This record gives sequence, structure tokens and C-alpha cells, in this order.
Amino acid sequence: MPAKNSSSVTEFILSGLTDQPGLQIPLFLLFLGFYMVTVVGNLGLITLTGLNSHLHIPMYFFLFNLSLIDFSHSTTLAPKMRMSFVSKKNIVSYAGCMTQCFFFCFFVFSESHILSVMAYDRHVAICNPLLYTVTMSPQVCLLLLLGAYGMGVFGAVTHMRNIMFMSFCGDNLVNHYMCDILPLLELSCNSSYINLLVVFIIVTIGIGVPIVTIVISYGFILSSILHISSTEGRSKAFSTCSSHIIVVSLFFGSGAFMYLRPPSILPLDQGNVSSTFYTAINPLIYSLRNKDVKVALRRTFCRKLVS
Repeated sequence: MPAKNSSSVTEFILSGLTDQPGLQIPLFLLFLGFYMVTVVGNLGLITLTGLNSHLHIPMYFFLFNLSLIDFSHSTTLAPKMRMSFVSKKNIVSYAGCMTQCFFFCFFVFSESHILSVMAYDRHVAICNPLLYTVTMSPQVCLLLLLGAYGMGVFGAVTHMRNIMFMSFCGDNLVNHYMCDILPLLELSCNSSYINLLVVFIIVTIGIGVPIVTIVISYGFILSSILHISSTEGRSKAFSTCSSHIIVVSLFFGSGAFMYLRPPSILPLDQGNVSSTFYTAINPLIYSLRNKDVKVALRRTFCRKLVS
């Protein structure tokens, strides 16, 4: 464990999304609505996957965990963000800020690796369908899932070690609606280029490796699809990947907008909410574009009506 820092700051003030009074209530209602959609959508997918036996396959096993992470991710961030709309000062303790930062990093890194595992799952299903049940056995799926969560723990712990070595002795106004790495670096009294470099190395490893895995997987998938002679077969193959491709694009796109900037562009005034919409939209994408989920939803409703 790192040595205890010498911070004189015992609490932080989160600046929120806006300081314009006329926008506070509309934004509060907007993001409350997004949070409700996130909760209902993700818990709905979790429930459907658990109740319908025909969804007990690797693809939905990983989707179950993706929804669980999205729900937990939004629950970690949403309360403090909504608080900034209805209170004059959105104050969070030092310990609370570090805790929020840890879980935010854990969920982001875990999700990026689960998305890469889902890409590998689609690769095996399309490129080697006859070996799918052997390659994606329950034991393999469990190991892949544990690996994804393990990378989440690695990313979060490494980031926190970096932050715990820094001191906060001046301004305590965090230019964000949550406790995130880069805004905290801006406030540190002793942060250096090395601290910033560590952040970008960790992000490159934690996000870059999944991106490479996804690109390679879809390279093989595209090659296999182009060798399918029938138009119907190609369409079916593309449809099995479309939802995942959209979710991957939204997740890594919002992340790139936030983090993949040169060190000279540290201020985060713009793009603060780029990842907020992702957790609300994700379950809708898988629900509206996935035939199996629609069928499971109808069956569940029918069973409820009959009972």
C-alpha cells in the first residue's frame, strides 16, 4: 500500500454540469429520466436472461454481466450528479471521492474487457460454428468473465495508487460532476508529468487491448461473412453482430472523447456527459435490435398474464 498522502483537503466540491439556475431543474428531470431508463432497461435484461432458459447461452451470459455493470456504473455516478442540480454546493468527502473514483474505474475497465470477450464470442459463433459449444464452454466463459473483472480490479487499483501518492492542499473544486482521474490531477499540488503519463499508460493498456481484440475479431468475422454465398446468410450473420457493434462504438467513442487527448488539453469542461447517455441507451439497443430478447419479453409477459 502507498504511504498516506499529506493532503490538507478533507472534502471536494463537484462543479456539476452547469451553473445556470434556469437549467438546473430541466437537467435534473432529464437525467432522472435517463437514470430510470437505465435502471429499468438493465434490470429488465438481467431479469429476462435469468427467467428464460433459451437465453442461457454464452452471448447472454456476457450480456447479463454487461447490464449488471451498466446498472452499477450509473448507480455509482447518478446520485451525486443529480445532487448538483438541486443543491448550492455538491460536497463529497475525500474518502467518498476516492471510493467513487475506484468504482468508476473498475466498472469502465471491466466493461471494456467484457465487450472484447463478446466480440470473441461472436467471432467463434460465426467463424467456427461447429466448435462453438466446445470453445465457449461454461468453464471457458467463466474464466473469460473472471479475466474481465480482474482487469477491472487492476485498472482501478493502479489508478488509485497513482492518486494516493498525490497531495491536495489548495483548491478543492472538481471540474466535473464526479470524482474522476484527470480533474483530480488538475487539483493536485504535486502532480507531475509522470502521474499523467501513468494515467495514459493504464488507459492504453486497459482500453487499447480490448479495442485491438475487437478489431481483430471483427476482421475475421467480416472475412467469414464475405465468404457466405447467400444474401440471407450474410444478413443473418450481420444482424447477430449489429447490436454489439453499436454498443462498442458508443462506449469507446465516448471514452475516446473524454480521455484520448494530448496532455496539453487537460481541462474537461467539454464532454463531461459523453458517457452518461451510453448506460441508458445500451439496454435499449440490445432490446430493440435483438429478436431473442423480444421473444423472451413476449413470453415473460404472456406467462404473467396467464398466471
